[in-house]
Amino acid sequence: MKIETEGVSVHYRATRALNAIDIAAHPGEVLGLIGPNGSGKSTLVKAIAGIAAATGRVLFGGEPRRPEVLGYMPQDIGARTALTVLEVVLLGRLGRLGLRVDQRDLAAVGATLEELGLSRLASRFIGELSGGQRQLVYLAQALAAEPPVLLLDEPVSALDIRHQLEVLEIIGRLTRERGLTTIAILHDLNATARHADRVALLKSGDLIGHGRPADILTAPLIARAFEVEAAVSTGADGHPIITPLRALGRKAA
Repeated sequence: MKIETEGVSVHYRATRALNAIDIAAHPGEVLGLIGPNGSGKSTLVKAIAGIAAATGRVLFGGEPRRPEVLGYMPQDIGARTALTVLEVVLLGRLGRLGLRVDQRDLAAVGATLEELGLSRLASRFIGELSGGQRQLVYLAQALAAEPPVLLLDEPVSALDIRHQLEVLEIIGRLTRERGLTTIAILHDLNATARHADRVALLKSGDLIGHGRPADILTAPLIARAFEVEAAVSTGADGHPIITPLRALGRKAA
């Protein structure tokens, strides 16, 4: 299901958070949203999810109607400490649950927990877990609903480097296998270069680049967005490699 934003703008009182954003995310691809803090990444994801009031249009498969099931993982999630991991992930399928949990729901949740290496934690209370473990559980919750769209706000921010790589690989694989349209906010530019099919670069609510990683993760655009001088090379696998060199003054941006 292709997602398109047409002139999407968001204001918080007198503050402009997004200014006429036009992007497209395609089925079977991961669109990485990048940009410095305060650039509007989370606001854009919330506008697409229908959580933030916005002007302009958000189209799903060419229509302004959101899908009934949408996988959304926000950045800040209040942990319901009285729920087990299994119960939290089951909540992701609430739209399909009746008074009883049937075997199909349990099987889907079990498969998702296994996919993310969480099976051994199924009976643990969510409040007993580390921040990184809870982040994986809420990703599992978003996936368990079997949505056509995944909206992920910093899905690997609390994970160590090994689990970051594993989770990004899982997200990419499931996106391709299930034909999902995935939009993920990421901070690591090298991880973005490797795991995103397309990139949207924001700064101060404006879109300053949208395209393939090699076309967006360039030294001039990185300097403009992040006010950092960076060396950009190409790895043996063809992905860009970004090496930050020094901070720039605002005039250089």
